[in-house]
Amino acid sequence: MLISELKPLEEILGYLEGETNIFVLGCKGCAEVCETGGEAQVIQMREDLEKNGKKVVGSTVLDFLCDRALIKLRLKPHEDEIKASDSVLVMTCGVGIQAAAASLGKLTHPACNTLSVGGAQGEWPGSERCGQCGNCLLDMTGGICPITMCTKSLVNGPCGGTKNGMCEVEPDVRECGWHLIYERLKELGRLDKMKEIQPLKAYSKMQPPKNLRSTVMWALEQREKEQ
Repeated sequence: MLISELKPLEEILGYLEGETNIFVLGCKGCAEVCETGGEAQVIQMREDLEKNGKKVVGSTVLDFLCDRALIKLRLKPHEDEIKASDSVLVMTCGVGIQAAAASLGKLTHPACNTLSVGGAQGEWPGSERCGQCGNCLLDMTGGICPITMCTKSLVNGPCGGTKNGMCEVEPDVRECGWHLIYERLKELGRLDKMKEIQPLKAYSKMQPPKNLRSTVMWALEQREKEQ
């Protein structure tokens, strides 16, 4: 299980600046348990966006947003709404946001940060991985995580070792994460995102928050880790 928390509304509205029509996508899996992307939170987000001048052209909550095949299948009834939207706001963990971005071919924005609980979170059926960094950067990278896809976790573009779109660490098998980000942003018509300079990454946020260390979720993760 991945633990998520909602980003501040002001930050989300910043992502949506210049956009009017928004589709809101939630998750009945981990996000519903965390109360960050279940039915109630999606309804509340719709209200908050509309109060701030946005038009919510549609919304839905899928069983699990970490499965690309399920995303494509379950969103078929919403194809026209998504096509009519300027972007999709995804209310779930980093894995779900990445899977949605890869499945929809649409500009997506993260509504949540993913937090570490210090243990093993199990496996999911796609290539997406979440570094649980506590401050999701997927808005600026087209839904591809620079923390997990770049071997050096760089947040402001590729290093000098990338060549022909491949990573210098494993040049025969691994694509450069930032090459993938560039191609995704180019496809979305959002290469302007590459010009945004991110502040130094606060890696302290990758430590489990103190408020989680006394919860049942923390205890379960630690027990699994020790086995």
